[in-house]
Amino acid sequence: MLDLKVAGGYLLDGTGTGPVRADVGIVGDTIEEIGDLSAAESVEVIDVVGKVVCPGFIDVHSHSDAF
Repeated sequence: MLDLKVAGGYLLDGTGTGPVRADVGIVGDTIEEIGDLSAAESVEVIDVVGKVVCPGFIDVHSHSDAF
């Protein structure tokens, strides 16, 4: 059982490849599954059809001049 299913989005995985239609399943604060999760049960579902999903990214962008 998933806590949250982000369903129907276009997944960008950070490798530079193009988007792929996939769902993202989350339990607690961990991504547990990525793929076709249409049959997976979930406490909550967020419908993101037509939107881009980028799971697991940490944006290290900064305006710091220390680097």
